[in-house]
Amino acid sequence: MPEPIRSVAVFCGSRPGADPAHAAAAEALGRTLAEAGLTLVYGGGGIGLMGKVAEAAIAAGGQVHGVIPEFLTRIERVYPEITELEVTSSMHSRKTRMYELSDAFIVLSGGLGTMDELMEVLTWRQLGLHDKPIILLDIAGWARPLLALFDHLIEAGFVAADGRQLFAVAADVPAAMALLRASPADEASAPAERL
Repeated sequence: MPEPIRSVAVFCGSRPGADPAHAAAAEALGRTLAEAGLTLVYGGGGIGLMGKVAEAAIAAGGQVHGVIPEFLTRIERVYPEITELEVTSSMHSRKTRMYELSDAFIVLSGGLGTMDELMEVLTWRQLGLHDKPIILLDIAGWARPLLALFDHLIEAGFVAADGRQLFAVAADVPAAMALLRASPADEASAPAERL
């Protein structure tokens, strides 16, 4: 029997992005997670989309658990009002701790760090190390090139034909929340379609 989702890791950029839609989505996601009673697990920073999602969750009365490596505390400015902060020794221990704390993952717009976090959690799911839901939030077309890459890797024979079932895609925050409300067993067996 799948465990209920109580905490959600949000992977997202330490920059706001060029399109204001990304910041608006980060704020909506933080607020909506808090209103749903779900703990936000995130990278601990107070800048970019990370700062927006945490600030919105806190403003809505939510629980926010930040995890940040010590060296980034000087770069990403720890958000001061989060409920709990863990400082790790490395990026690797940060990711491991975020995965341990989370029942599901939402990938919001971001850059190389966001890609790193996504690829690791996808690989772990492919290898059977977890079966937690992974949702790509495709704001303003951010995920489309990535989805095209996944399709290419499948066509080229480097990823199994069912590789798109490792994750789901949501067009907006309400669609992402609907996917979270679906049972993890149902989400894992359904094809990755845009909602």
